[in-house]
Amino acid sequence: MPSYLENTHLVVLAVASFGLLSPVHASASLAGVPITGTFTDSAGGTGHLVGTFNPQSFGVQSGKLVAIGTVVGTMTDSTGILLGTVTNGNVALPVTVPAGNACGILNLVLGPLHLNLLGLVVNLNQVHLVITAVSGPGNLLGNLLCAIANLLNGGVPDLGTLSTLLNRLLLAL
Repeated sequence: MPSYLENTHLVVLAVASFGLLSPVHASASLAGVPITGTFTDSAGGTGHLVGTFNPQSFGVQSGKLVAIGTVVGTMTDSTGILLGTVTNGNVALPVTVPAGNACGILNLVLGPLHLNLLGLVVNLNQVHLVITAVSGPGNLLGNLLCAIANLLNGGVPDLGTLSTLLNRLLLAL
């Protein structure tokens, strides 16, 4: 894996949540997942990569679930000078689950909306709705929703089956 992706991790819960909420007949395209990374530039300083990761498939490498796709981004050196644009295909990034006592319940992104209701024009820009349940003492609803969200999390998952299911989800998008 290239050095500029060393610190990059991918969280796919948002992708999976959106996919489960999308109608199968919708012609939705999977938007790029924002990524950032660092690298050592020619002066020995820390440069930055900012871009997107466009997943095409999921797989298992070295016993870990990975998302395989294309990275597109811009690279700047440690002084802030733009070095150029990077496009790198067939990149495998580890799929991780956020740690902590919060459970992602819903991550929904709606594109811009334009309605003309018999002369009443309604314009709504992009809406990003994130619902998170926080578990802990006194958080009754958060505890309940986290418990429901984790009902099927019994033991170590079969990564091959999980990879297959995620690939089917990508095809449905």
